[in-house]
Parts: sequence; structure tokens; C-alpha cells
Amino acid sequence: MYKYFPHTDNDLKAMLKRVGVDSMDALYAQIPESIRFRGDYKIPSEMSEMEVRQLFEKLGSLNKQLTCFAGMGVYDHYTPAVIPQLLQRSEFLTSYTPYQAEISQGTLHYIFEYQSMMAELTGMDVSNASMYDGTTAAAEAMMMAVTASKKARRVLISGTMNPLTVKVMTHYAHHQGIDLYALPIKDGVTDMEDLKAELAKGDVAGLMVQQPNVFGIVEDYTGFADACHEQKALFMMNCVAADLAVLKTPGEWGADIAVGDGQSLGIPMQFGGPYVGYMCCTEKLIRKMPGRIVGMTKDNRDQRAFVLTLQAREQHIRRQKATSNICSNQSLMALWVTVYLSLMGKQGMKEATQFSYAGAHYLYDELKKTGRFKLVYEQPFFNEFYVNYDGDVETLYQRIIEAGFLVVRMEEGLLIAVTEKRTKEEIDNFVKIAAL
Repeated sequence: MYKYFPHTDNDLKAMLKRVGVDSMDALYAQIPESIRFRGDYKIPSEMSEMEVRQLFEKLGSLNKQLTCFAGMGVYDHYTPAVIPQLLQRSEFLTSYTPYQAEISQGTLHYIFEYQSMMAELTGMDVSNASMYDGTTAAAEAMMMAVTASKKARRVLISGTMNPLTVKVMTHYAHHQGIDLYALPIKDGVTDMEDLKAELAKGDVAGLMVQQPNVFGIVEDYTGFADACHEQKALFMMNCVAADLAVLKTPGEWGADIAVGDGQSLGIPMQFGGPYVGYMCCTEKLIRKMPGRIVGMTKDNRDQRAFVLTLQAREQHIRRQKATSNICSNQSLMALWVTVYLSLMGKQGMKEATQFSYAGAHYLYDELKKTGRFKLVYEQPFFNEFYVNYDGDVETLYQRIIEAGFLVVRMEEGLLIAVTEKRTKEEIDNFVKIAAL
């Protein structure tokens, strides 16, 4: 064994015996041989600091940097330079869950501010201290609806939700004994008549919809909350956080739970994470929320203090009573969002979102002028749109990639997103390549 591994051979034998296997190979027997790595890692045995830096610079140069016109849940928004500088302070980078309020006032304070900002952004009563990401937040909301209903085991989801989110929800539903049903798509949006028909069948704990939906369409959810509440079901919305700066909030739609990803609030795409999920709800559901909630109070000297008000984890209460086993509050990324929202302010958020909207509509208008592009669904869109192409879509997609642009390839065409980072020059160059 390596000297930096603390376990002796006897330790390993004892642990293997406890789990009922007699060797390490038997422990990993379920892992297919086809995906096991049996060779040596291509890592030099020793290098100087300078050689290591040169090696990684060389490896980094192999990456092809594309101008991002892709979205589908992750967006290339601008990050003010002050945010990473602040977050690199050691007290933030090394902080963990603030169990001891006496020495965690700074951490508890910014989590409280995060919760306050997210509650205001979504128009909801309360926010928890943050989730892993948007997909798991949606899955947690699904389970929360079932827990709140006590008897119903069916959860409806719109067919216009991001399929990546649906995959995670499906996995959670399978292991929780929840029946997840996707409502059919009608003209790119959720059909009210199909919803009412499913609600009438009964045993529905809740409905989850997305805004804007996976096609970038801004859906009209008038009457959805009433239809759900008439059947004792919860209305849940999964929203792109930044877009709520100008769109009607979940609270205004009458939602009971609002979830989504906070990545659009200044967090770089950074190859898929880390991100931060958000979850907000009405006050009557507060005790059903997973994770934890930070509250503000006063200490024995009448000074303002922050504490963990609600902690619904299995670590804090009886396992069978826990609402979730969320073990980290994504504190660092919650701070990232808090600093971003503080810097941008309400006006800055609106302006950035309006730039994204204007850029997307300018791009679509220019593509439409070529006579080769049109919307798959003639519906109002925000900063992302789904178009089909009069020609070979796969050839077009490869041409766009080779020209240095990134878009999302979908079944009937391309899904294209624009943020405030995209310049008119970039958009015009994109159109030139697409129009060839």
C-alpha cells in the first residue's frame, strides 16, 4: 500500500468482510470491464513548477474557444471581475456549513441576504439556503409536493421542460415511488385542456412547468394555479433566474414552489459547474422544504444575529422525519449570486436581461431575412429560440461549429441563445456563416 493511504491490509480485509465480499475485485464486480481503465496514467513521475505550468498551458491551448450562442439551461452571462476576487478570500473559500452560529455570523449573514434576494426575485415568501443545481432542485420540489399532499403519488410535468431536468426527476421519482407524467406539447406550449383532464383523474400532488420553456418560449400560465388548487395539487415553476428580472414572477403566477438554476446570475459556464440551485415557496410550505433556512434574530445583548432557523436534514432530526439528505448548502456559489445581485441591482439586472432579449430578436430577424430559417413554433420567445432550416441541418451545424460558434442541435433544427455578452459584430458574423 502507498504510505499516504491510512488503511492497512487488515483494515481493508475487515471492511470487505463487513460488506460481504472477499476481495476488491469482487467489490467492483458490477462495473463493466469495458469501462474499466487498466493502463498507466500518462502522468510524469516528477516535474518542476515551471514544467508543470508549461504542460498545462500546452494542454489548455488544445481547447478550441467557441463564441457561445448555446443555452438550454446554461447561459454565457458576464461575470463582473470583482466577484471572483472577493470569493478568493480564504474565509470564503475554506468555509463550510455554519453549524456554530457564534463563529459563523459572516457566512450566515450572506446566506440570509441570498435568501432575501431570491425570495424577492421569484416573488415568493421564503427561500432556502440553496440547492446543488437546478435539476436536483426540481427533483426536490417534486418530492416536496408529494410529501405535502400526504396521499397523492402522481406529479405532472410539462412536456416543454428541459429534458435534462426531466431525466434527473425521473431518476428520483423511480426510487421514491412517484408516478411522473409528462403532459403533451401543443404548438410548443403546455396545453390547458390536457392539464385539466389529468387533474380530473385525481391522485395528483402537483404540476411543474418551465419559464421560459425548453424552446425559449414565454408561456402564458393564466389559470394554471387555479386549476391545480381546485384539485388540491401544488403549482410549481422552474424558471431561468435572470429572466425573472423582467418576466412575471412565479409568485405573480400563483405558484406554490419556484425552483431553477442560479447559473444565469453571473456564474460562468465553467464546463458544467459548480452551479447553484434555488428553491422558494409559500410560507405555509416552509416546513416541507429540504435543506436549511437562515433567520435573523437578536442575541442577549440586543444585537442583530443570524442563526440556522430550520434544519430539515436527517443529520439534525430523526431520519424518517427528514425531508431531504442535502448535505451542503452550496454556500460559496450562493455568495457568488449574492455579490452579483448586489452589484447589478434591480436596474442592472433589467438592462442585462433586456440586452439579451434584444440581441436574440435581432439575430432571429436577420436569420429570417435569409429566407432559410423560421421558428419551429410561432410563439413569443425571450432570449432563446428554436428554428428549423431549409437545407441539411447537420451540415449547417458542423459549418457553424467549424466557424467558431456554439449552438444546440435539436431534432428539428437549432436552439440558439443570446446573452448581453454577444456583440452586434458577433451576431452579424454568425448570420453570414449560417446564410452560406
